[in-house]
Amino acid sequence: MDFELKSLSPHQAAGTAADALILLWPDSADQSPPSPGDALTLWARAAVAERDIDAAPGSTLLAHRLPSVQPRKVALVRTGEGSALATRKAVSAALGALKLDGAKKLLILAGAASAGAVAATVQAVAEATYRYTTTKSKAKPRTVQKVMVGVADAAAVRSAFAQAVATVTGVEWAKEWANRPGNHATPTLLADAAQALARKPRLSVEVLGPKEVAKLGMGAFMAVAQGSHEPLRFIVLHYQGAAKSDAPVVLVGKGITFDTGGISIKPAPEMDEMKFDMGGAASVIGTFAALAELQPDINVVGLVPSCENMPDGKAIKPGDVVTSMSGQTIEILNTDAEGRLILCDALTYADRYKPRAVIDVATLTGACVIALGGVRAGLFANNDGLAQALAEAGEVALDPCWRMPLDDEYAEGLKSPFADMGNVAGRQAGSITAAKFLQKFVQQWPWAHLDIAGVAWKGGAAKGATGRPVPLLVQYLVDEANRLKQSQPARPRGKKR
Repeated sequence: MDFELKSLSPHQAAGTAADALILLWPDSADQSPPSPGDALTLWARAAVAERDIDAAPGSTLLAHRLPSVQPRKVALVRTGEGSALATRKAVSAALGALKLDGAKKLLILAGAASAGAVAATVQAVAEATYRYTTTKSKAKPRTVQKVMVGVADAAAVRSAFAQAVATVTGVEWAKEWANRPGNHATPTLLADAAQALARKPRLSVEVLGPKEVAKLGMGAFMAVAQGSHEPLRFIVLHYQGAAKSDAPVVLVGKGITFDTGGISIKPAPEMDEMKFDMGGAASVIGTFAALAELQPDINVVGLVPSCENMPDGKAIKPGDVVTSMSGQTIEILNTDAEGRLILCDALTYADRYKPRAVIDVATLTGACVIALGGVRAGLFANNDGLAQALAEAGEVALDPCWRMPLDDEYAEGLKSPFADMGNVAGRQAGSITAAKFLQKFVQQWPWAHLDIAGVAWKGGAAKGATGRPVPLLVQYLVDEANRLKQSQPARPRGKKR
């Protein structure tokens, strides 16, 4: 989908060719005088004055073939105080009311909307018009091909607009691969997709197979993969936007392309949704798709351990003890706690980059779903500055998280009489004890863990991947690039490939 930002007055918007027009109307617009000949504003002011539309954000009024307005369909929608959150709600409501099947060009007039509101507009349009088609023989593709966002001053919001468009690219990459069935998104296919993505500027990739992973001593990762006929893949992505000497941010994504639970097999109902268990991997690689578009001045490494968790005759059993890449031994008490096993070796591998920060992203625990539902991701961190930066990025990106505790006492349940630790610690505080397990494999670097089990996909009638937390990660990396720029003298950027 092609997004365009343009400075447009209401009068100019009325004369622009489009299949539909959405007019965003904040409370402050109620008192703004219309310009002579401004048919759109005159109509909207009259509708508001005569109470044909409620004041609540998202309230929508539709019109068909308004005089002196070229777009055939028009939606007036209230945006309240004009915040990013209210604007996202408003745009989603207007798109739902318009029923845009068959519409190819959409015009949204946002007026003096803030940078955050413009970004929210782009993301809301992408979300409402997204269609998964890969494994459907008669799928309805996305019909909207062109979206023009008209504002009072395009230059003032251009940066936020560009970031939003790039973020949509990353979100849709993540959705595509998380939505694919397990037989269409194997570790090998995921690695192939990462290699195709790495043809873009400033990106490179290395894919390690079973032999290379064995040579590294990633015993925990290999233990999970050994129950599947699909070979594991360890995907190592690089984005170089700064000098080679600059320490990178390392993103680690859980890439279980299908999770049966292994020998500790899951219940049959909704097991199909375990194709979404690689949501962390999809979001990390999707973030690189966004970085390729944005080109921020920062170095980023992506580590994606990917495999299936299957109950084959070779699968690990409860009670088995495996040796991780760090040398620490782990008693497998539950084979359905496999995500932390593949992540722990990737976290150890991250140490070689001497990173400025390490952030792992994983659909890790059902306990986090119980704690936070589908609104906020769980955030765990050993560093207050990193935690604050991620939390603030989530709020700006409308992709929020919530910091959870990491008290040492929570690790008591991980003690094992037969290994250095067990891989589970009982039902209580399950998301926290999972994070405490991962923390055992983190060196001195600032580290954060995002448990996205509640936010990576939706079930029921709206079943599908959300692409979260790509918006949060992109915002954090852009913010971090800006912080680096302010703290360092100018340096040459990395060379293009």
